[in-house]
Amino acid sequence: MNRVAIPLDIAPPAARLRGATVVEFGGPTMGVSWRVKAVAPPGFDLAKVQARVQAALNAVVAQMSPWEPGSDISRFNGAPAGAWMDLPDAFQHVLHRALRWAEVSGGAFDPAIGRLVDLWGFGPPGPVEAPPSDSAIIAALAAGGWDRLAHDGRRIFQPGGLALDLSGIAKGFGVDEVSAVLTRLGLVDHLVEIGGELRGEGLKPDGEPWWAEIAAPPGLALPGGPILAALHGLSVATSGDYRRVLEHDGRRYAHTLDPRTGRPVEAGLRSVSVIAATCMDADALCTALGVLGPDDGARFAAAQEVAAHLLVEDEGGLREIISPALAALLD
Repeated sequence: MNRVAIPLDIAPPAARLRGATVVEFGGPTMGVSWRVKAVAPPGFDLAKVQARVQAALNAVVAQMSPWEPGSDISRFNGAPAGAWMDLPDAFQHVLHRALRWAEVSGGAFDPAIGRLVDLWGFGPPGPVEAPPSDSAIIAALAAGGWDRLAHDGRRIFQPGGLALDLSGIAKGFGVDEVSAVLTRLGLVDHLVEIGGELRGEGLKPDGEPWWAEIAAPPGLALPGGPILAALHGLSVATSGDYRRVLEHDGRRYAHTLDPRTGRPVEAGLRSVSVIAATCMDADALCTALGVLGPDDGARFAAAQEVAAHLLVEDEGGLREIISPALAALLD
């Protein structure tokens, strides 16, 4: 039987939904794809909407993708020590939120781990054949760290060798941006998905909310049964130890790195899902909880009132941790 998470403020369907139809469209972005389902009003111009969405996502990539040599983040990462750099508004917004979660999580989420990400083969330079040496990890830790990043609101300061990596939050921000574009264009009832991260607004024509299932790793099922979340003004993001790995000498190293140790996490967490008001926050919180691990992560989720689902594999098999905020949605 499905477990269902429903926000308390879900509203009845509006008159605009009567007789409306749902359209689907999408495109490429951030190495994955984006997809939209939207309730189409009269006069809907698919080509215009699709172009506006793609332009918004292209702007996110141009600002925050380290895979783009000319992006704002790449220019900062390559800037000499002592350089100040002006930031576009969207970049400022994302970085401000990233630094907030870095501070609150005690550095479990850190937007300044670009050197570590590259060192382990998960960044733009490409895969590596073996784990890095202890000395290389120590050097990358010394060069990074969110607390080395000085900023004055509109500008950030390059202290020398610091590399930003916003992959733990930029995709979620992209989802939020697409949702905002659709709303401005009159498509107020919609579901947005980028690489498995979703945001829903409004309702479907039948009065049902946009449903999303809390994802389990391939080949596994949640011990308590599937969880369906009603994305009515909500977002959901999921991260797991199965998505990208480094394999060496029969050992698998997960792509989630602990910024405090410089090494992949080994906490037994198979997946983490977060439901939040914005996809940007859901994205960042998934990373933070994955780094904190089952025990500290559960305490953090409870203290921060985060609606989170943690799937843990230990000696007793699979078990799930449901935070109090998620349990309230399931009641």
